[in-house]
Amino acid sequence: MIFRAKVQSFSLCSHPIFAKVKVYQNALEFSADVPVVLTIGTFDGVHVGHRAVIKLLKQRAQEMNGTTVLLTFEPHPRTVLHPNQHQLRLINSIEEREMLLKDAGLDHLVVHPFTEALSRMTPLEYVRELFGEGIKPQAVIIGYDHRFGRNREGSFESLENLGKVFGFSVESIPAHTLEETQVSSTKVREALNQGQIALANRWLEAPFPLTGTVIKGQQLGRTLGFPTANLTVSDALKLIPGTGVYAAFAQMESDLTWYPAMVNIGTRPTVQPISHETQVEVHFLEGGKKCYGEKVQIRFVQRLRDEKAFDNLDNLRLQLQQDAIQTVQVLEARATEKPTAS
Repeated sequence: MIFRAKVQSFSLCSHPIFAKVKVYQNALEFSADVPVVLTIGTFDGVHVGHRAVIKLLKQRAQEMNGTTVLLTFEPHPRTVLHPNQHQLRLINSIEEREMLLKDAGLDHLVVHPFTEALSRMTPLEYVRELFGEGIKPQAVIIGYDHRFGRNREGSFESLENLGKVFGFSVESIPAHTLEETQVSSTKVREALNQGQIALANRWLEAPFPLTGTVIKGQQLGRTLGFPTANLTVSDALKLIPGTGVYAAFAQMESDLTWYPAMVNIGTRPTVQPISHETQVEVHFLEGGKKCYGEKVQIRFVQRLRDEKAFDNLDNLRLQLQQDAIQTVQVLEARATEKPTAS
């Protein structure tokens, strides 16, 4: 089966995978010879709302011949404050976030360690250490509902007052909306959990990414004519989309060519006993000769169907053949979402 669609590059990968925003591991490490325009947040997903903040950040930096900086925290604050009950799943790994922020036009990313001591800082202590002694911004742009400091005591008004002490202005950006629906990382996560990839991608302005390492499976797929790469995802916080069969583009780290692929997420009810462990399997429609221990990157394009149990393997094979045809049709129609080879 040959995938012959003439493709155009998708904006997510207009930069090579190795091109990243300049990263600092502590606010005290950062320095700049030009005015700094700063924003703060997790920016998980780098969705359209985040991109609106970065666009304003860039505009303000251009006005003062300055540079743009995002302050974020690692590990995620919830994993520190609620280590046993955070139930957190993130849209992006830190590496994915770096790439997406670079693509959005950010200059610098400061990944400051989040600790219990930091969580206990008053708003004044927080601003003095991270801003006054660290990043030294001339302007700060935050979301309309941004909170900071101990018990989230800091508000826009308190940051504005502290700005007068430490020499920076403060500007807020209203909630960004898309088709009358407020876009947030939470809404994107909900869409992904429900398998609504097309909706999530529209909010993300990029195909949802997932990276896994090839591990040995039961090797049943090859007997059906659909050999798969079974993946394990090492990032414990990385969100995996809801169960189902998906059309996607996939890339082996030894090849770096993006190929059309089918992805199954679920428990494989036809070929194994009922299990609560979610598995990720990728079948390359072209290329993709797998090697155990090799990394595979996936860019999800569209969900095709629910995962379901079949009476026998012949019926499963027939369904996989139909899935392959539909996958080619979907990816040909959405060829502009194929990433650029890097």
